[in-house]
Amino acid sequence: MTLRRPPIALALLVLAGVTAGAQSRAALSAEGKTALSQYLAAAVARGDVPGVVGLVVSPDGVLYEGAFGKRDVAHNTAMSQDTIFRIASMTKPITSVAVMMLVDAGALRLDDPVANYLPGYESPGVIARFDASAASYDARPPARPTTIRHLLTHTSGIGYAWSSPVLARLQQATQKGELDLPRLHDPGERWTYGASTRVLGQIVEKVSGQPLETFFRERIFAPLQMTDTTYTVPTANAPRVVTIHRRNGAALAEVPNPDPLQTDLRGDGGLYGTAQDYGRFVQLFLNRGTVGGMRLVSETSIAAMGANHIGAVVVSEQPAADASRSRPYPLGAGRDKFGLGFQIAAAPGEPGMRSPGSLSWGGINNTHFWIDPQRRIGVVLLMQVLPFYDERAIAVLRDVERLVYRHLQ
Repeated sequence: MTLRRPPIALALLVLAGVTAGAQSRAALSAEGKTALSQYLAAAVARGDVPGVVGLVVSPDGVLYEGAFGKRDVAHNTAMSQDTIFRIASMTKPITSVAVMMLVDAGALRLDDPVANYLPGYESPGVIARFDASAASYDARPPARPTTIRHLLTHTSGIGYAWSSPVLARLQQATQKGELDLPRLHDPGERWTYGASTRVLGQIVEKVSGQPLETFFRERIFAPLQMTDTTYTVPTANAPRVVTIHRRNGAALAEVPNPDPLQTDLRGDGGLYGTAQDYGRFVQLFLNRGTVGGMRLVSETSIAAMGANHIGAVVVSEQPAADASRSRPYPLGAGRDKFGLGFQIAAAPGEPGMRSPGSLSWGGINNTHFWIDPQRRIGVVLLMQVLPFYDERAIAVLRDVERLVYRHLQ
């Protein structure tokens, strides 16, 4: 099976129609702002989460912003709107934008094999037979080369060991990383969440000749004024970093922050950032690739990122190989599609929620966002609780979504 190219011209027409049809800019009623603040304060008081920051943006402004609870419970430090979070896999859409910038520049093409840019890249094979008890497998060559598009859409067959029981067993036996483990299926056959965007980060570095953090800082963060988004938190900003909590039954256990606060330069995760910074990234999409009158990404690429690139394939529910890190995910599994770096909402499962065509993803510590091009808003909701898709954290996310659309004008 191969993935068809989506009708980008049609996507552009739809996007233009949405913009032209928006006779007035989105607004959130005063009642809605109060309801959001009351709800988030109550969620903290109930112990659903120790702290949370919420942000709602329009193309050119902030409709709502609030911070509740504690960013460091042990030190009784209040959450603030400039609190720095580990945004983890919310790094992936940023890497995807970097890739599309290189597409715009003609430096790479979506259907080029990965090996064109990483000459040493070789698939370790596709699992044909797996024996869990012996942690053994037989592999066969992939049916087709892995392309840039496969990586952007998570259809490469590359998984995560914390999510896939098969890869978890193999990693336990071999101590190999995800990129050295076999592929779970042929490229293009299914949707499997994994380390594909890590490979994209390597491609960005190879093609641009810059470290990933430098490319991000110069081409994305500086123009968008994302001043607190980085892989290493400066010492002066360390007190602003939220602690992680782990759910253990009904209790939340706090994990003190390490020193220093830094992570590996990876395209699939590792960034620290604030809700304010990520809101500016969201606004890049609401403004169809421009910021302050300056174009960062072509309108064609923005439309392509929000179009279905997986054909008849759907986003499938991912299992939890490590229950301390994740529950099964994501919302919309079984019906949603995937674009270039984003999950694309199908018809909502219930009325009064995000519009079909909304783009989203999240980070493992329950940081979440979505972009609704139809209603011209974006929402960022940052928590710092494990496991991913913790039931109470997801309930906060869904309740916030209901409140936003109930009071959107």
